[in-house]
Amino acid sequence: MSSNVIDMNGKVVLITGGSRGLGRAMALGFAEAGADVAITSRRIESCQATAAEVEALGRRALAHACHVGYWQQCDELVEAVYQHFGRVDVLINNAGMSPLYNSPVEISEELYDKVLDVNLKGTFRLCASVGQRMVDGNGGAIINVSSMAAVHPRKDIITYAAAKAGVNALTEAFADAYGPKVRVNCIMPGPFLTDISKAWNMDAFEERAESRINLKRGGEPEEIVGAALYLASDHASYTTAAILRVDGGSN
Repeated sequence: MSSNVIDMNGKVVLITGGSRGLGRAMALGFAEAGADVAITSRRIESCQATAAEVEALGRRALAHACHVGYWQQCDELVEAVYQHFGRVDVLINNAGMSPLYNSPVEISEELYDKVLDVNLKGTFRLCASVGQRMVDGNGGAIINVSSMAAVHPRKDIITYAAAKAGVNALTEAFADAYGPKVRVNCIMPGPFLTDISKAWNMDAFEERAESRINLKRGGEPEEIVGAALYLASDHASYTTAAILRVDGGSN
């Protein structure tokens, strides 16, 4: 095999929010590259469906339900994955949520906490716990999934944008905390046409894309995979604390 081909054979990858959208695309992409994959999201049925797709590619899979907004469930997830596979080589913190609201003053404390917990607290806890195990073992790579909202916040995504800005900060801080054995990087996606986009006003989106996205369109889920594979692989051996835009040239 060419040394320029990314080979994840024998690697174990844990992906949160791994049952649909960008997470599912990454789960299947890593499986196609040879990795075994642990898939988690809140609904076990969705995890099992994606795990079956991974297994159909000839790789081992683990489906585990977890709400990453709860510290204890994050710890239980880590224990389950390490018990099943013995290690994690790549952690991808992809779980996220951005509920709609009418105005900032209508954001309840419950909604605020939920958005910060899922997008930021879960990422912190898994970075800390899996990252420390990587440091104590043979090292590894952590990939956090942020959002262009972190650097282009808007009135309709205030709490989400704040949480994702925090994910960018966590990325740089954990790269400092766990280097040199663990590389910690971040993918910052723009608009992707996943299940979430089904709720969009597509006419309005396409009009905005024409003027504000260099590639004039939203991304397809499979278009995130190459960036994740790169950051997880030895090709990125001198890349850490990086925040990589995958946004079609959004502005």
